[in-house]
Amino acid sequence: MESLKFKAVLLEISDQLSEDQLENLKYLCQDEIGKRRMEKIDSGTKLFVVLKERGKLGEDSTEFLGQLLSEIHRDDLVEKLNAFVNGFAPRHQDHFENAKLDIAKEVIAENLGTRWRRLARKLGLSEVKLESISKRHPSELYETAVEMLKEWRKMRGPEADVADLIKALRACDFNMTADILESRLSVYAGG
Repeated sequence: MESLKFKAVLLEISDQLSEDQLENLKYLCQDEIGKRRMEKIDSGTKLFVVLKERGKLGEDSTEFLGQLLSEIHRDDLVEKLNAFVNGFAPRHQDHFENAKLDIAKEVIAENLGTRWRRLARKLGLSEVKLESISKRHPSELYETAVEMLKEWRKMRGPEADVADLIKALRACDFNMTADILESRLSVYAGG
């Protein structure tokens, strides 16, 4: 019987997978899982259950899942899995980057307004996440933007950085918000 800690790590990994990433994992596993069974998998946890049944995943055999996560470029999740295996905490962002992300959260939440979904999509959040965020904060745009950015940070883990936010803002033509953010960050950095 597997430990609660292992299940918690798998749950955390599942929660941080986007819909596209889950589809990519399923594609990579198609030789391990039958087509009919594959169609019923709609979450990371369900995929992990099937991999356990097939003998491809367990507390003492995480290599296959690690390879899968690496193939979809989720090295942060590979690190989380390896941290469990090796019994140590995964790498975390430094305090400076966390402070910059907090500044970004404030600037974006103050300036984004009703266009938050556009940025969320550019950052890779799924439609399901967007609906969930929208239902939690139906009339509070500031809180909606804060929640959206929290979900993005959770999804990206230690890979989340301000440069990605600025790039996404500019890609969405939210140049004024990106400029304000860069200005606040330069004041913070002392430049």
